Amino acid sequence: MFTSYLLDSAGNLTTQGAFISLIASMICGLVIALLYMYKSEYNRNFVVALVILPALVQVVITVVNGNLGAAVSVMGAFSLVRFRSAPGSSKDITSIFFAMAVGLANGMGYVIYSAAIVLTVGAVYFLLMSTGFGEKGEKVRHLKVLVPESLDYTKIFDDIFGKYLNKADLTKVKTTDLGSIFELNYSIEMKDRAQEKEFIDELRTRNGNLTIICGRPVSRAVEEI
Repeated sequence: MFTSYLLDSAGNLTTQGAFISLIASMICGLVIALLYMYKSEYNRNFVVALVILPALVQVVITVVNGNLGAAVSVMGAFSLVRFRSAPGSSKDITSIFFAMAVGLANGMGYVIYSAAIVLTVGAVYFLLMSTGFGEKGEKVRHLKVLVPESLDYTKIFDDIFGKYLNKADLTKVKTTDLGSIFELNYSIEMKDRAQEKEFIDELRTRNGNLTIICGRPVSRAVEEI
């Protein structure tokens, strides 16, 4: 179906084919990086790595092309590498696999196939991001409120929640400072994100100006630390 640009009619690796695959990998990596930066915060080092990663994968695959023993050796060497950076988001991991898949295709010389992968997956990604697909889940926030033990926390914020929130679920209650403070954790959904300051100000007047934290939901593993 797809023709490899790496090998000549005798099955030998050509310099021209390797150069074409390398350039194609760099271009594909640049497109992947641009897609990653679209409507999102990003780290410059990670974006640069996305541009370079397909080319590095392509070079390795090209070098071991057709040599099973060398391929196994390279995979064994890669398995010794341990990454000690912080866990990435699902978008980061997906982008890395995207870049690696394109690098693998170019490493086999299937330049047209790699371009088709980038165009197809990139078009779907751009469409999903432009249409706001799955955006409702991003409205959910994590709210932590400290209240003194003298207050009945069960219904003390009901009127404020009804004014500013679509929903508010009490997910966890924790005592601190030898039981003198209750830490209330809620999963909330704001009616209007522009009213977040007014919402917090009204909570402050009700909880005695103790600590209030409102932000993105954290993973269960982070909550347990």
